[in-house]
Parts: sequence; structure tokens; C-alpha cells
Amino acid sequence: MNKLEKGYLTLESGEVFKGTLIGAIKDSVGEIVFNTSMTGYQEIITDPSYAGQIITFSYPIIGNYGINGFDDESTKSYLSGVIIGDLCETPSHFQAIKSFSDKLQQLGVPGIVGIDTRQLVKTIRSKGTIKGSISREKMTINPVNIDTFWVEKVSTKSIKTYQNSGPHVVLFDYGYKKSILMALLKERCKVSVVPFNTSLQQLKALEPDGIFLSNGPGDPMELQPWFKEIKEMTQHYPTFGICLGHQLIALAYGAKTEKLAYGHRGANHPVKELVTGKVKITSQNHGYVVVDESINHNVFQVTYRNVNDFSIEGLKHVSLPIQSVQFHPEAHSGPNDTVHLFKDFVNQLSAKGEVCYAAT
Repeated sequence: MNKLEKGYLTLESGEVFKGTLIGAIKDSVGEIVFNTSMTGYQEIITDPSYAGQIITFSYPIIGNYGINGFDDESTKSYLSGVIIGDLCETPSHFQAIKSFSDKLQQLGVPGIVGIDTRQLVKTIRSKGTIKGSISREKMTINPVNIDTFWVEKVSTKSIKTYQNSGPHVVLFDYGYKKSILMALLKERCKVSVVPFNTSLQQLKALEPDGIFLSNGPGDPMELQPWFKEIKEMTQHYPTFGICLGHQLIALAYGAKTEKLAYGHRGANHPVKELVTGKVKITSQNHGYVVVDESINHNVFQVTYRNVNDFSIEGLKHVSLPIQSVQFHPEAHSGPNDTVHLFKDFVNQLSAKGEVCYAAT
């Protein structure tokens, strides 16, 4: 850990919190969000979906089991910062290879410890998601105008293929988590990870059996120029979407999205499977949802709903093999209640090559 240096967390609403800086010692601004998970901090700080955001860990102590060598969700971190209450600098786990603060420093991510995270979360819940800064000196100017098209920054710039014995899945990288790739490989899929702006013609050249639209950061409307292309691709190949991928499928077919007051971020969010009536516990990380009233029920049926706020958590096309979920069935971290959705998707991919469907 660096030599102790005082720092400040400043909210655009005017509140100032004093704490101790950890990780990379530098000033940073971002959208402040909170995650309610008790574990999984390593996966969270390496999840590209958090690009440009400052994460508040609402669990009171972070770092107690350290950092291992295999749970990173990406090779880089695109976070703007981390906020925690108490920091454990003496982790206890046989697989730990470094401390939480050392990991932040390695990733180049600034953090601040000693913050009243309970009060901060209450502030976000009452005022909605707000922008803020982590800095060495008190800021006198509110941090504004920090929005960025993050998908372009986090997406791969070239195609990478992972060979396997099963059907070929093209994974569109909007900021995918490694655990999604691992879940597909576990089902014996050959997987080609492609840039977010891959065209239908480029897709056809890969001769996939199906396509997978990944999670990712930011406002889904930033991807509006690609909605038509996404719709055409889903009409040619069986498709599964997760989180941002779910929202993009809905938007491509004419639905709308809206921003939640403070999002769903944690590992214990209950969703109801409408066909069976069963409740599944899921891992979630999103600030936007599909607007209920915008769904054309002649085209899509709702498959899952959030138990807490009844928002849409899953969609299925009425005639084409297209389905999507707002939550993360691969979990990591979180429960595996819905991991079977990967197997269900792969079971659809029985035919090799392009499958043509009637346009909808």
C-alpha cells in the first residue's frame, strides 16, 4: 500500500467526504454507483461494464480474502475509481497473491478508504446516480461533462477465435466478461470474439451457428447507428443477449430504454421466471432497463421480471430463436441459478452455417 495520503470524495450535489487514498494516487472523476455484493470485488473491479464509473462497495470491509491469479474478468480495468469503508490489508486465503490496494495500483485505479459508505449509498438512493471525484485536494468545481462512448474503448479491435469441438458462436464484444467466454467454452462451443461494430457481411464470413451479444458499459442508445445491423443479424442467426446485449436486441426491434435512479448492481437480485413462477437469485450490473410499455408483445414475450421493481429481466422472440436476459447467468461472482441458459442456447445451435429466417 502507498504511503498514507489524505484525499477527498466530492459529489456534484455538494457533499464532501474525507478519507485516505489507495491504489493509483491521482485525481479522477466519474459516475458514482454502488454495488451490494458481499464478495466478488476482484471480478467487479475488472468488469468492463463499470467503465467510467466510481464504484462504492456497500459491504463494510473489502480485501479480506485478497486477490488471486484467476478471477479477473478482463486484463485491464476501465474504472474511474473505488470507494470503500474499511480496507483489509492482511488478507487470509491460501490462493491470495496480493492485496486489494496493490491490485488497484497495478490496474492504475484510484481509490479512497474510510468513507461512510452507508451515508453515501443513502445519498445516491435519495438523489439518484450522481457524478463525483476522487482527488487529493477539495474540488471547488463540480465534475461534469464526463460521459464517453465507452463501448468503443473497451471492445476488442481484432477477432480472436477459441477452438473447440461444438457449435461456432460469435461473441460480440461490447465489454464482455471473461466468465461469459468460459461458460460458452464449457459447453464445448468454438467462440470467435469480434469487435462491437462487426458487420453482417463480416459475420457471414465467419460462418457461425449463432451469435452472442455481451454486456458492456454506458447508455445503449450510444449504439443506435448499429440497431438496424443488429436486427438483421438476429434474423439470420440464433441469438442470445446479456445485459447491454439484451437492451440492444430490444432497441433494434423498436423498444425503448430508460435510466434507473440508481441501477441494479449486486449478487442477490431476485427475478421471477414467468413460465414456471419460480424465483431465481441473480447477479446484476446495469443502470438502464427496457421500458415495459415499449415492448411489442406480438414480437416479444417477457420471460423474467424483477421481483423488487417488476422491471423487465428477460425477453424471447415469439417466432425466431432470439432470447435475452438483463441479469448475468454466468454470475462470477454470484449464484448459478440461471447458468442453464447457456446450455439452452447452445442446444438451439444444431445446424451448421447460416440459418435464414423470414424477416420480422
